[in-house]
Amino acid sequence: MDVEVSNNAIGVFDSGIGGLPIAKQLRELMPHEDILYVADTAFAPYGEKSEAAILERSIAVVEFLLSQKVKAIVVACNTATMVSIKTLRERYDIPFIGVEPGVKPAAIHTKSGVIGVLATEKTLSSHAFDALAKRVAGNVQMEIQPSPKLVRLVENLQLDFAEAQTTVHSYVQPLLDKGADTIILGCTHFTHLTTVIEKVAGQDVTVISTELAVAKEAQRRIEAALLQNPKNTIGSERFFSSADLTAVQRQIDYLWGSEVSLESF
Repeated sequence: MDVEVSNNAIGVFDSGIGGLPIAKQLRELMPHEDILYVADTAFAPYGEKSEAAILERSIAVVEFLLSQKVKAIVVACNTATMVSIKTLRERYDIPFIGVEPGVKPAAIHTKSGVIGVLATEKTLSSHAFDALAKRVAGNVQMEIQPSPKLVRLVENLQLDFAEAQTTVHSYVQPLLDKGADTIILGCTHFTHLTTVIEKVAGQDVTVISTELAVAKEAQRRIEAALLQNPKNTIGSERFFSSADLTAVQRQIDYLWGSEVSLESF
């Protein structure tokens, strides 16, 4: 084990606050690890950008995280994973853990044979998503639903049922009408709306998100590379944003559940 490298933090980035549930799971699974979280909010949402722009921002954020000495990076954004992670892995010699829609567990779970996917347009139109669907969906019918307004709901902290119901219903109902009994949250932002989505979809529909699976994969990769932090104290968290800190501070404090220190990058 390289003790110097092991002492480095785990980097996590998203176009905004969507990756926070993954960071929370990392904190629970690996309490001794330091975490650096970057919300690239000035360029959010990634799902509305070109692939070239998403790759450019992904590289910029990764370069920043590397300058802060991280030992692994979680790309906590479905769109950035689909567009950028192959290039990032080729370009940098550290572990990258990505996020992809939970098509495989949904395909296993469905009883109706129809699964629905809520995601950004960029994720759903990417070659990586197409390859994933062909690889693991099997004979299951997959219905896709671009859901750009859900990202805005989350970024605006409009997360309770009264505020979000109408918008969520407009995206979920078409999937139900097509017979979906399992709905995949294909954007990390949507995890913050899980309760609303479950209420709108009804008790007979299973909603699948992947933040715990991603955190467990990060833990596995770090342990496999012998990069666990050897200290016995609780790890720290540092948060960064590319946008106005006042608005982002309110978002992260609310969703993290405590006041955090937020810095510009």
